[in-house]
Amino acid sequence: MDVKTKSLLIIGLVWPEPNSTAAGTRMLQLIHFFKQQEYEITFACAASESDNSLDLTALGIVKKEIALNCDSFNNFVATLKPTVVLFDRFLIEEQYGWRVAEYCPTALRILDTEDLHFLRIARHTAFKKGVLLQDEHLFSQDATREIASLYRCDLSLIISSFEMDLLKNRFNIDDSLLFYLPFLNESLQENSLSSFPSFEDRSDFMTIGNFRHAPNWQSILYLKQVIWPLIRKKSPKSVLHIYGSYVTPKARQLHNPKEGFLVEGFVLDSNSAFRKAKVCLSPLQFGAGLKGKLFDAMLHGTPSVTSSIGAEGMHDTLPWNGSISDSPDDFATQAVHLIQNKESWEVAQKNGLKIINTLFNKELFYTLFSTALQSLLEHKDKHRLKNFIGAMLQYHTLKSTKYFSQWIAEKNR
Repeated sequence: MDVKTKSLLIIGLVWPEPNSTAAGTRMLQLIHFFKQQEYEITFACAASESDNSLDLTALGIVKKEIALNCDSFNNFVATLKPTVVLFDRFLIEEQYGWRVAEYCPTALRILDTEDLHFLRIARHTAFKKGVLLQDEHLFSQDATREIASLYRCDLSLIISSFEMDLLKNRFNIDDSLLFYLPFLNESLQENSLSSFPSFEDRSDFMTIGNFRHAPNWQSILYLKQVIWPLIRKKSPKSVLHIYGSYVTPKARQLHNPKEGFLVEGFVLDSNSAFRKAKVCLSPLQFGAGLKGKLFDAMLHGTPSVTSSIGAEGMHDTLPWNGSISDSPDDFATQAVHLIQNKESWEVAQKNGLKIINTLFNKELFYTLFSTALQSLLEHKDKHRLKNFIGAMLQYHTLKSTKYFSQWIAEKNR
């Protein structure tokens, strides 16, 4: 295949916001990969842009505004004839997958899950009920929808090793339909630690995250109501800076300088926020995928204290970039120790560098993904013949989605 003829259509749930969300950072990493593979890229989205949206045209990407439940997309995709279509989360595959399959059947269909939505929802449900995660939470309607979407695609990108294991061993999804692709980063040199602000040049705790994202909001509440009082009791002068986009009025009400609990809101330069802080706190109680804030903390030499959910899929058997604890009192103890003990802090910082270089090596995953992609393009028909469940779901499941979408379009007309 002539590399000059390769084209990619990304259908986004939202316009990417790498400065606001981990999902935006993930999408930017995928864009860089396909650019490096010399794909001509078109990014289509039905959502409205925000002030934080990435300038795609500056990256040489064609932008296309599309509509939900509108037949105009059919002509658009048939005319574009992309080599590869990338769906940004399963909700987008549900909306546009049948249209791509019908009007551009030769396109390779790839789903980027971002994280497993059904896992995050199941954990949230169990959390609200005050119980441990059970099969009744996992095997839900949400799981049925999302896993059906995985089957209908030629390949699904899975960001977490934990989620890969869950899909293969609990849901028995064939390995040929899944590709493990975590966060990607250039290797950091050992001497890069010297370029970071030192222990003495930093101060305070920090956390960051989109306030609209339920796991982030619950984590902030948990900090405010449970963990931060324990930290202040052990270290009365401690200060916590809380950054993140889309701050709600409820979140603003948590701001309390006397308690050292500062809701700072959106920060344009998150890199600087990480480098100023001594320790990142992230006591996540539910969620899925990989945690962008913890990855960024390692990138900027900032040790962190998090929960087992926060560290899930991020360090394999390597020592963590700080501490992992699900006990509020122990979490507070570890946080205070880390911010006060230079030797432990520097060990944690080195652990973070090793995690980045060992588990998130951009060059390695570029090679593996490029090879897998080329193989799929060359053997697409054979690959699809082996995925009978996917063909069955394409025929049955999406018929209902298709006709419902057409009914809405007719109604709107």
